[in-house]
Amino acid sequence: MYQDVIKTAGDKMDKTISVIKKDLSTLRAGRANPQILDRITVDYYGSPTPLNQIGNISSPEPRLLVIAPWETKMISAIEKAIQKSDIGINPSNDGKVIRLMVPELNEERRKELCKQVRKQVEEGKVAIRSIRRDAMETLKKMKKASEITEDDQKVAETDLQKVTDNHIKEMDKVGEDNEKEIMSV
Repeated sequence: MYQDVIKTAGDKMDKTISVIKKDLSTLRAGRANPQILDRITVDYYGSPTPLNQIGNISSPEPRLLVIAPWETKMISAIEKAIQKSDIGINPSNDGKVIRLMVPELNEERRKELCKQVRKQVEEGKVAIRSIRRDAMETLKKMKKASEITEDDQKVAETDLQKVTDNHIKEMDKVGEDNEKEIMSV
């Protein structure tokens, strides 16, 4: 019975890690990665639409992104959306496609990105601990309602702590891997 609480908490922690991984993949790390454009939305006939639904995004070279909109009249709207975003890359177009040259990262920018990575990883850890706290509350309620024994509660809390520790370690590893990628020239 208490295993369900631990499994649910573990699943939520897994989702937290995958969300953080997805967020970290949108950071610009000196390489052209189409995922840095995932958060950009373009005004498409009056409704905000994700950029990847308006055109084809490719990376033909390590430091170049090419956006080929399905409708060429959308080029100016796409350019405006990119300029408004926080990715810090100026678009250029030739009337058919938009090119984004990803500049080399200097040391200062790399350190800044590492700080962002650490901040997001810490937010992920806080979320994991919050999930653990909620699961602990559920276990206490189950004990109070006599659904589980005190011994079961202790075992469940120990198991829950192990699951939490493993997810915190995984979150740290995600952060370390991202920092290594950013700091590698």
